[in-house]
Formats: sequence, C-alpha cells, structure tokens
Amino acid sequence: MFQPKKQAPFRISNRLIWISSISLGILTSIPKIVDHHFDPAEGIADFAVTSGFALLIWYYNSYTIPAYTKKTGRKNVISPQLFKGLGVGLILMFLLSSIQYYILSHLNYGPKMLMYEVRGILINLTFYMFIHILYQTYMNQQVVRELERSMAANLEAQYELLKQQVNPHFLFNSLNTLKYMVESHDSQSAEFIIKLAAFYRFTLDSLKLNILSLREELAIMDSYVYLLNARFEDGLTITQNLDANVKDTFIPPFTLQLLIENCIKHNIVSLEKPLHIRVYHEEDYLIVENNLQERKIPEPSTGLGIKNIGQRYLHLSDKEIKILKTDDIFAIKLPIIHTI
Repeated sequence: MFQPKKQAPFRISNRLIWISSISLGILTSIPKIVDHHFDPAEGIADFAVTSGFALLIWYYNSYTIPAYTKKTGRKNVISPQLFKGLGVGLILMFLLSSIQYYILSHLNYGPKMLMYEVRGILINLTFYMFIHILYQTYMNQQVVRELERSMAANLEAQYELLKQQVNPHFLFNSLNTLKYMVESHDSQSAEFIIKLAAFYRFTLDSLKLNILSLREELAIMDSYVYLLNARFEDGLTITQNLDANVKDTFIPPFTLQLLIENCIKHNIVSLEKPLHIRVYHEEDYLIVENNLQERKIPEPSTGLGIKNIGQRYLHLSDKEIKILKTDDIFAIKLPIIHTI
C-alpha cells in the first residue's frame, strides 16, 4: 500500500548500438579499401575487430555505468569506472586482435596491435562519455518526473485534507451541541464556543503547513476532544501516554484529528458501549488505538482518510503507516518523524 512508482530501467536502443558499431567498422576499413594493395581478407578482419569491439564496449558501458552510478551516487565523469572500462577495453582489443593475428599470420603483429589498442581507447572513451551523458540526462528526467509525481500526490493529499478538516458534518453536530447547551443554560457553553473557535482557527492557520511538532498537534487535538466530549459525554474517552521527547518530534497537521474522526465514524459510541481511544508510542511508532465495536450499518466512507495520511507520510519521510486489526482492537501505527 502507498508504494511509489518504480523508475523505468535505463536502456539504449539495440538498433543504435548495432548501426553505430557496424558504421564504425566500415569507416575504419575505408583507408584499407582505397589502398592500392587492398587485401579483402585484411579489410574484413579489420572491420570485424572494430565492429566486434564497439559492440562489446557499447553493452559493457551501457550496463555498468548505470549500476555503478546508482550504487555509488557519483556523477563525476572521471571515476574509477572509467579506468576500469579502459582496462576491460584493452583486454578485449588484445583478444580480438590476437584472434585476427592467428587467422592472418602474415601481418606485422606489433605495429598492428598498437594501432588497435589506440583505436580501442578512443572508441572506449567516446562511448563512455556518450553513455554517461545519456544516463545523466535520463536521471535528471527521472528526478523531474518523480518531483512532479510527488507534488501531484502532495496537492491531492492537501486537497483531501482540506475537505476533511472543514467537515460540514462535524460543524453541524458541534452547532447542534452548542444549541442544546445554550437552551439548557449549560455553564460550559462559553468554554465550548471558545474551544470551537480555537479549533477552527488552528485549522485555518495550519492549512499552509506540511508538518508541525507533535506538541502543537496535541494542542489542536485537545480542543477537538473537548468538543467531542461535550457531544458524547462518557460514551467517549480519549487518553494519551507520550514521553516529553516524543512530543518534540513532528507529524503532518491534523493526523490525530482525522484518525479520531475515523474511529468515531466506524464504531458505536454510546454510554452503554463507550469507545476508548488511546494515543501512545511504541519503539519508533506513534499509535492510535481503539476498542473495536463496529457499527452494524456503517456510515458512508470514501476511504480517503487513511489514504490521505499514508500519502503525506510517504511524501515527508518515505515511510509507510501500518494498520493492525484484530477481533478486539483497531490500531494505526504512524512512523515517528524525528527531523524535518
């Protein structure tokens, strides 16, 4: 769940590799073809050595450069991989030219070998630079695409968050509760109004934030819990057990409110069957847990609440939330974000 899209693998067209290798072999054979003492066997051998070397170096660099760069994270053109490739090229050219010598034993092996090795180094350097440029261009495109996907996911998450934060259903219930409190001359009416205003002020102030401290999130949650307790009374209990150092970590805004709202939406909340919600931490996770007493007729749900939270955690920390459900409890485990 909430897996980011994988990158398409870096590949160079086989057609490009073969056409360029054959073309290079033809180009290097042209001087021999126009020579007055042209030897067809020698020209064919020269073409085969150059084309074969080009093919092997093409494939070697096209597979090793991406693997090397991905493993080390280096982007410098001059790297140990360059010298390793040159060494492999020298060995390959030596083997290919040795095969040519055994086939055409009348050739002057020493000068011929030197010429092939110099040619091999030039071909190797050219292909290495070309593939390196192609791969860095490919990586830059992948970064841009991933950034665009991340921004799109973040915008979608913020949009869903906005719709859930300014929840007309919650506001309607809160106003109904306030109306009942005023009509019954409840002494807590003024405090309820203050908490309701504070909650929506926190909501508006936090819309522009991607992350805030858990301590601030708990302050927002306190106002929200006060409003819920005024409505459900002893039918709902929400407790928290968090160390001071955990409160100094970070969390996406309104995560706890959305999870508590999710608990109430899907479970029975009454004086006969109280709903108990616990907020605590365990190892490197912040956990929101409730006793499971699902409604017989569940409220309509889009399933976007937990998905929204999962998207925001992936965007901020590259970590997934965990969902635990048994016959008795339902829990959401949120990775604790220590730094921003």
